[in-house]
Amino acid sequence: MAKVNILMVLPPVIFGGLAATFFIGMMRENPDELPTALAGRDVPSVEMTPLGDLPMFDLADMKDGEVKLVNYWASWCAPCRVEHPNLEALREQGLPIYGVNYKDNPANALDFLAELGNPYEAVGQDGNGRMALNWGVYGVPETYVIDGAGRIVTRHAGPVTQRVIEGVLAPAIEKARAAE
Repeated sequence: MAKVNILMVLPPVIFGGLAATFFIGMMRENPDELPTALAGRDVPSVEMTPLGDLPMFDLADMKDGEVKLVNYWASWCAPCRVEHPNLEALREQGLPIYGVNYKDNPANALDFLAELGNPYEAVGQDGNGRMALNWGVYGVPETYVIDGAGRIVTRHAGPVTQRVIEGVLAPAIEKARAAE
């Protein structure tokens, strides 16, 4: 019997595994969308510091019986500036939005809100990014739909555009409201 050299077999096996992984990833409905690993679970801990004298929120606010959004943002984030008018519009429609200022200079964050308006019911600062780690945040902006019982319904990574509102957030909000 001939001996099989493992070094000759290993590269094709590795290549086959990578090809299968890429193929499965491309078969998702939207390959650009990051999965929501925490969907259906209770929101993780809320560990923030105050941002100026703005009201903060805590874990109890996430379980108040209302569907809401939690939006991670920063003043240095250009897509956060792009999504801001859409957050303002959602707030005007009566949707509570809670903001988490991510790894930002507090003065810059307050200037950002003073310039563009404050769409947040309450906001706090995650200066070291610890809360974001617990929530699975990849970067800002990221927005979570939270049901009235404090469970994550879905997450959207990237700016909240009109297309995202119609295709991602509105269906998730409807689903959460229907489950109440």
